[in-house]
Amino acid sequence: MTLGTMTEPPSGVLAAFGLAAPVRPLAGGRGRSFRAGDAVVKPVDSAEEADWSARVLAALPPAAGFRVPRPLRSRDGAYVVEGWSAAEFLEGREGPAGKWGSLIAAGRAFHRALRHVPRPPLIDRRDDPWAAADRVAWGEAPLPRSANADELLGRLGGLAGPVTAPSQLIHGDLTGNVLFHPGQPPVVIDFSPYWRPVAYAEAVVVADGLLYHQAEPELIETVLPGREGLHLLARALIFRLATAAIWEGRVPEEELTRFAGVTHLVEERGGLSW
Repeated sequence: MTLGTMTEPPSGVLAAFGLAAPVRPLAGGRGRSFRAGDAVVKPVDSAEEADWSARVLAALPPAAGFRVPRPLRSRDGAYVVEGWSAAEFLEGREGPAGKWGSLIAAGRAFHRALRHVPRPPLIDRRDDPWAAADRVAWGEAPLPRSANADELLGRLGGLAGPVTAPSQLIHGDLTGNVLFHPGQPPVVIDFSPYWRPVAYAEAVVVADGLLYHQAEPELIETVLPGREGLHLLARALIFRLATAAIWEGRVPEEELTRFAGVTHLVEERGGLSW
């Protein structure tokens, strides 16, 4: 069945997870998530990654500072059925504007819980645009060719200096994926795994805030102090801009203007002029 341009989970998938119609679409999740009773059902891009992520999240002990939706197993014990996964539904509204401190604190608590999880080999096998852009941001792949973003990517590359912080498993897309509900710890959803420093995950949040959520420039110093913080922010901006370049080839001019403005902020704080 389809709902607009969205495909509803098949009845067999719902039955496998012990769920039933009706289902209704949810905001976020790239427009592909559905609520069925007290569960969220969504298609997966990689069954291997979805199964691994579910196992990681299911094994997390209860911790103060954040919650994660409990992954659901099918009646046969699988976390993925016919390309779909399911998890419990937890109430909450996404920020992030006005909740930067709470969002960063929830991310830090989540990352503390992940710090002993070993590096999964599947990270090296990923070839989606986000994984490709992440490698670009860390100098592990060349800058993508773009019709109009080459100059700005080059400037950001010059700002992406050395980073000494250790890497671990992180959520690389926290900004719109932390939900808030009165009286409850924030909910971390849509786990996007990368193997990078925790502060890089925070740099992506700062980049998103400055680019899309009218965050004040002071958020840079609050979250990413020092020279290394600027290096991380430059890498986060490369990550976002390279993703757009890989997806679209030519980055929309309005988007390019946003990136130019934030790049200038980084240059100013780094004492650089171009």
